[in-house]
Formats: sequence, structure tokens, C-alpha cells
Amino acid sequence: MKTEDLKTVRRFVKEHLAGDTARLDTLADKPLQVYDAFRETGLANWWLPEEFGGRGLSLEDGVEVVNEISYGDAGVAFTLFISILGTSMVQLYGSDELKARYLEPMATRGTFCAALGSERNAGSELDRIETLVSRDGDELVVSGDKFFSTNTDFADFIVVVARDAENPEEHHAVLVPRDTPGIEIVKRWDVIGLRSSHTYQVRLDNCRVPKANRLAGSGLRLLEIGLNASRILIATTAVGIARRIRDHCMTYAKAKPFRGGTLLQSPVFAQKLGQMEMQIDVMKGHCLRAARDYDTVMADPQAPTVFARQGTLKTALTAKMFCGQAAWDVASVGSEMFGGLGYTHDHPIGKLVRDVRYVSIVEGGDDVMRDLLFSRYVIPVPRRS
Repeated sequence: MKTEDLKTVRRFVKEHLAGDTARLDTLADKPLQVYDAFRETGLANWWLPEEFGGRGLSLEDGVEVVNEISYGDAGVAFTLFISILGTSMVQLYGSDELKARYLEPMATRGTFCAALGSERNAGSELDRIETLVSRDGDELVVSGDKFFSTNTDFADFIVVVARDAENPEEHHAVLVPRDTPGIEIVKRWDVIGLRSSHTYQVRLDNCRVPKANRLAGSGLRLLEIGLNASRILIATTAVGIARRIRDHCMTYAKAKPFRGGTLLQSPVFAQKLGQMEMQIDVMKGHCLRAARDYDTVMADPQAPTVFARQGTLKTALTAKMFCGQAAWDVASVGSEMFGGLGYTHDHPIGKLVRDVRYVSIVEGGDDVMRDLLFSRYVIPVPRRS
């Protein structure tokens, strides 16, 4: 990543996120001025290919970007990168017409999209989703309820994973413009952490789109492929949050009186911060490794075929699992250092503890990840590391 781009991201964080913890932790309207400010950096949707007017930065570059933004606020980071889930599905499996019509405007305007897979009854068993897509002449008709979807209300388009109404064993991924009649925002979720992000429950009532809006391949497989990039960047937010916790601990320890000196001089404190630094270093290293694995596939001219065959990348799973667990450990230790203050709203550490918890929950909880690792990478002996 260019040094100037990294400096731009750090300047954005310093000017628009640093010191604004209280406002970003309210369930307020979208912090539009923050998104507008990031758009002005020229880095919005930084991963979109140059052929569509984007910056064409690699996922490895994206790890550096998200690490910096999530240091300022993980909810803002989540909002700014989660569109990669939908855009990667369209980029890999959409027609040339779909890519030109929907990805180019996103690159030009720095706007958003959303992917809708989650359902209340299906949970992690996505093959049980109840949203249906049927054919009516030259149109597809999509109906159903989606439980959790981020950015939907202000997205340019949504990618909906639905079951074929005529063949229940088939699933499709369908691109639906946000202004399509029949899309209803049921509610915005009152989330515990990442409160500057916007996650919704959505109802789809006979939403009609051209049949050409269906992406090629199984909708479930395409969602699994799209989750590779977003899971790696979700893991990366844990790195940024953990760095912020470490720095709060250092600032606190310099001024905290302790046994005739300051907490900074305590060997116990030194051991705990040394442990944090080790965890942060390994977390970032693994996120970069996972991103390189992803970038290697994306650089292959046959990337859609390679991904369709491979599905979930092992390092994407392990990065999300490890970073969620390691950062939770950092947050727990860090909050304890503040004593009672660490259990109040008066210090940012409480918000950071709530923010980091999402890493082990969204886009597949750790038990789901363990099951995927077992079925894909433990049982098939030739695929073991």
C-alpha cells in the first residue's frame, strides 16, 4: 500500500474519529459527515477494480486500511468495508452488464451495497432459508424476511440469497436495486457494540427484477465465497480495537499512582502489556497472511472457478476465530486494569469491550467456524496443513 494512502487514512481517523467516542457509541442517525469525509479521501470502496473506476487495492492493503479505521471506531470501519461482501459476489459471478451498471457507480460515488442471507429460523443453517425466488416471464420475484443485514437502508443495491420456489434444493443470489418496490425496512437493530453501524431487519414482498439479475452459480456457494473477504476484514477490526485498548492502558498507567510510583513501573503491568503486544502482532500477521491467500486467488484469471471449487478459505476462518478470541482476551485484561472505571460508560474501554465481541459472533459464530474447519479441513486428510 502506498505510504501516502496510509497517511491519508490515519489523518481521517485523527480528524474525524479520535475523541468522538461518545457520539459514535449512541444509536444515532448515520454519521453521514464521517462517511462523506472518508469519501473525500478517494479511498471509499478501495477494493473495487480499476476497470470499474475503483482504486483496485488488494485485500492485503485493505487489512492496513481497516486496522487504522477500526482503531478510531470499529462500527465506522464495519460500515465502510462490509460492502465488499456484496461487490465481490457481483464482481466474480455477475454479468458484464451488471458489473458495469452497479459497480461503476459505487466506485464513482463511494456508496454502499448490502448482502442479505441471514434469517431468523435458519440461523447458521443457511440451506434452510425460507426466502423464495420464482420466475414470472422475464422477471424474478423475490419474497421473504431477512433478519440481519448491514447498510441495507442506504445501499445502492442488495444481493439476496433465496431458495428456488420450484426446486427447493436450489438457491440463487439475486441483485435487487434498493429502490425496487416491495423492500421494507422492518427495524434497525439496537446492537450492543458497533453502534455507529446500521444493521436492519428487512422484508421483501414480491420484489421484481429482470432475470438477468441472478448471479451465476449456487447462491449459498456464492455467499460462502463472498464471506472470505469480509471475514478477514472483520478479523482485522479486532487488531485495531486491541491496539486502541493497549494505548488506553499505557496512557492510564503513566498517571496512575501505584506503590510509590506509577502503574507503568509495575512488573505485573509490563507482563500484561507484553502479552497484549504479542497477541496484537500475531493477529495482524495472520490477517495479512489470510489476505494474501485471498489476493492470490483473485489474481488468477480463473478466480471464479477456483473459488467455486474451494469455497471457504482456511485462513479466512482461522483469522476470524483467532482474532476474535485473542482480542477478547486483550479487552478483558485491559478493562480489569481500570478497576471499577473499566465497568462504566465514563471511559472508552467499556465501548471497546462491547465492540470487540462482535468479531466472534457475526458472519458465523466460533462454533460455526469450528464446524466448518472440521468438515472442510480436518476430515479431508489431504487438505490438512
